[in-house]
Amino acid sequence: MGRTPSFERSVVVDAARDVFWRRGYAEAGIAELEEVTGLTRSSIYNAFGSKRGLFDAVLAAYLDDVVRSRLRPLGSGDPGALEAYVAEMRDAIAADTPRARLGCLLLNAGSSSLASDDAEVRALVSGYAAEMRAAIRAAVADRRPDLTPDAVDALAAVCASLVVAGLTLARADRDAALATLASIPTTLHSWGPAPA
Repeated sequence: MGRTPSFERSVVVDAARDVFWRRGYAEAGIAELEEVTGLTRSSIYNAFGSKRGLFDAVLAAYLDDVVRSRLRPLGSGDPGALEAYVAEMRDAIAADTPRARLGCLLLNAGSSSLASDDAEVRALVSGYAAEMRAAIRAAVADRRPDLTPDAVDALAAVCASLVVAGLTLARADRDAALATLASIPTTLHSWGPAPA
């Protein structure tokens, strides 16, 4: 019978998240992961199967804890939900914390060399993008009931693209990221007929 792990899985995943977020999958060394998690290499491998298994756990937790918690209010019927979502992201980036300077972990993973070689990472990032687009589309429909479904689709695609651009720029150019995100409410209000 195997031993029961004597660590809190979520604490380990959160500690590893910072390493993968800062350095990327390829550059994150197992020694650094041992140091931040407090686990030995064998404990990491026993608990997660591999460094890649730990990375997968980090991405899944990030998707659930960070992304989905922010997307959940979109499409709730609140016409101001999209503006609130964008304001929350802008506030996080403007706070200039170490995590905010790193951009979006999932978008970073999607633009890494790992994604070009790994169908699972591509599928995870593609699923995230689809989930975000659907949530933004629902929020646009709530905010702009005056638009046709095709116009809602087009406006939602533009807003989602601006979100992705802003989150991607956060890593390299905070001011450009903030300006990109700030353009979303203007785009939302100026698209097609004026909202009531």
